[in-house]
Amino acid sequence: MQTWDMDLEELKEEETNLPGTKLKTELLTVNMGPQHPATHGVLRVEIKTDSEIVAQAIPHIGYLHRCMEKHCEAIDYRGVIPFVDRLDYLAAMSQELTYSMAVEKMLGTEVPRRALVIRTIVSELQRIASHLMAFGTYALDLGAFSPFLYAFDEREKILTFFEEISGARLLYNYFWIGGVWNDITDRQLGYIDNFLNGFEKELVKYDKLVSSNRIFQERTMGVGTLSLADAHSFGATGPVLRGSGQAWDLRKVDPYLIYDELDFDIPIGEGQRGSELGDCYNRYIVRMLEMVESVKMIRQSMKLLEPGPVIGKVSKVIKVPKGETYTRTECPRGELGIHLVSMGDKTPYRLKVKSPCFTHTSILPHIAPGQMIADFVASIGSIDIVLGEVDR
Repeated sequence: MQTWDMDLEELKEEETNLPGTKLKTELLTVNMGPQHPATHGVLRVEIKTDSEIVAQAIPHIGYLHRCMEKHCEAIDYRGVIPFVDRLDYLAAMSQELTYSMAVEKMLGTEVPRRALVIRTIVSELQRIASHLMAFGTYALDLGAFSPFLYAFDEREKILTFFEEISGARLLYNYFWIGGVWNDITDRQLGYIDNFLNGFEKELVKYDKLVSSNRIFQERTMGVGTLSLADAHSFGATGPVLRGSGQAWDLRKVDPYLIYDELDFDIPIGEGQRGSELGDCYNRYIVRMLEMVESVKMIRQSMKLLEPGPVIGKVSKVIKVPKGETYTRTECPRGELGIHLVSMGDKTPYRLKVKSPCFTHTSILPHIAPGQMIADFVASIGSIDIVLGEVDR
């Protein structure tokens, strides 16, 4: 153990960059988390710093691990849905959709048209709710409190609707194998329309309050830059990949539900407002622009809603034929993949989750060196991870 009266020559670390001195220093190890507001969950990051500069960052995960994939081997196919809810608990509808589509593909189940449209509407509302959480907490990370309150006020309106159709506010069990559990009424469609009208005005407010804010720009532009080549190397998807300039979105390149019938754009990072392509600001602005596109998609989907059933013909006791499948969808935080293996029983033989948040956590050691600690906080917030999906 070091004491203050030690001879400085005994410190066997690298020399400082100060010219004309032989003073030796050593790196200080700081634990950020697992209970820390900047880590967006129970993530522990072991940071080695030289004064305020981060020399190395080592993520330590597993604090929320609950053996989800193993549990699914002993639960019937319908019973798995509440378990996938708890992966990305800020976008549970999206998790349910991916799993349900995987089972439906193996069963050969035809999902009714009305259910497909409702799934699209709800998925995009979930994307907005998720991005609002990302926007609000990210501003809070960087010292702005008001955007957090504005974001949660709008998110609350979506959760109120989700509570009406599913009975829950966070973990829904709403997307069932074959369709959806509950239909949407005309009154609820009117509620959604009113929400969209107000939300478009809110997005303009957010742009003036945060996106155009000079302090916010200084804190995010040129910080945590991830080149497109590195994004490909790490297997990044979703806003993290698109923030580096790649127009890749499964809703366009590999459409599902009714996305092939909708007219929408894929927002990408373009070095907006003088930022550096692939930096924190680009990842942030992609999410803000995606909410604009989600509003457009919900409006188009509502016009395509026709009367009909909301659940297909599915046996009470589901036995999936022997085989395997891989299904992926564009979730708010990237591509979620479900690899499902069946031996013809009532329970999955194997269920493996391909998590975008797990992938993006591995980027942190790459972008951290050379940053100040405060900038590293901005970098963590910009990749928008949820630890329920990382640890599983």
